[in-house]
Amino acid sequence: MFNERGQAMKMAGPSSPVSILGFSAAPAAGETFQVLSDEAQAKEIANKREQLQREQSIRTTSMLTLDTIGKRLAIGNFQELKLIIKADVDGSSEALSDSLLRLSTEEIEVKIIQKSVGPITDNDVLLAKASDAIVIGFQVRPMPSAKKLAENEGVEIKQYSIIYQAIEEIKAAMEGMLAPDLKEEITGTAEVREVFKITKVGTIAGCMQTEGKMYRSNKVRLIRNNVVIYTGEIEALKRFKDDAKEIGKGFECGIQIKNYNDLELYDLIEGFREVEVARKLS
Repeated sequence: MFNERGQAMKMAGPSSPVSILGFSAAPAAGETFQVLSDEAQAKEIANKREQLQREQSIRTTSMLTLDTIGKRLAIGNFQELKLIIKADVDGSSEALSDSLLRLSTEEIEVKIIQKSVGPITDNDVLLAKASDAIVIGFQVRPMPSAKKLAENEGVEIKQYSIIYQAIEEIKAAMEGMLAPDLKEEITGTAEVREVFKITKVGTIAGCMQTEGKMYRSNKVRLIRNNVVIYTGEIEALKRFKDDAKEIGKGFECGIQIKNYNDLELYDLIEGFREVEVARKLS
């Protein structure tokens, strides 16, 4: 124990600033110290409290209500991103955890399993393994044994020196967890110029591709007088007698629509497909 001048001290009274060495982990700001005359008793109390804190950390920290349960059931794919934060000082830990918690949405909740000061230890890795969490180190590094343990246990440790970089990377990870939106993309339009009824085959539309491209994998809409008559799939797409994967603008082709034969001259066949669009956090 040392005073503000670096001089060793055996006793410190109220309101005396001191520097104390020898703790197994750095305490958080605002914690209190209890002085005991018996070292064995002090270790026993510390071990019990550490075990209790570890058990409480693993348990869920958020209270479930009927409202939150209803929202999760409505969404259907609710997810959690669990994090363990280790930082160089308590202020950094608080700032980073508060910023990350604000990223939570109705579909993805950021949950801080534990936040503390000091290097990343074996206990942090074991807690991350037990709770399926990611360890975030801010201005700290894992101890050699913790680094090796993380590799063996498959626990990811991310290290940062700038808060906004940590926030942006966690935000990007959350966006990757979101189910993508499906967006409809119209690929092209073909006009029916001839209708061929073939026994045991069905109706084939002789078409001119007037816009874009028609793909064999397309879904299609049959449009008559600007009204959608039918929506379905392409059964066959041909260029003359050969099967084709795609037909470009200005080319003639034959199109057979699956389970639909009511085709007329000058009908329009609109080809479209659904593409996945990555979602962003609001």
